[in-house]
Amino acid sequence: MLWVLSLHIMTLSVWTAAALYVPIILANRARQHRTLPADKSFIDTPRGIDSIARFVFTHVATPAAILSITAGTAVFLINQSHHFWLLAKLTLVTFLCIGQALLGLLIIRAERGHFKYMTAACWGLITLFCVLMIGIVWIVLGKPATPAWVESLL
Repeated sequence: MLWVLSLHIMTLSVWTAAALYVPIILANRARQHRTLPADKSFIDTPRGIDSIARFVFTHVATPAAILSITAGTAVFLINQSHHFWLLAKLTLVTFLCIGQALLGLLIIRAERGHFKYMTAACWGLITLFCVLMIGIVWIVLGKPATPAWVESLL
């Protein structure tokens, strides 16, 4: 059980680190697009399958996310816990997965050369990821009790 929990924590760390790194790459690319002259195509970073953002997203972040979710599910099944804090954590992880999908859409926009509002979108995603990660850590470490209004619904 301990090795599954360790795998979950390690892959979650890799996933979130990569999810924070990719928007930084995209924001830098948008900044370069705004500041460099259009005729300097030799300075352009590669697009498509050769881009660093796509590589980190497809070969680091997404496999780590899949492993993290799988290991977290295994921990959940081994412990057979049905606590409120776990449902709250899973809700935040769902939003983390939605953020991952939005990150993929930003990569596609960058590869197509649509850099309008790219920096703002990247900062928004970084903020979303940070808030979700802090919320997940707070819930897991604090394990808050079930609120009274939730118990009345059950």
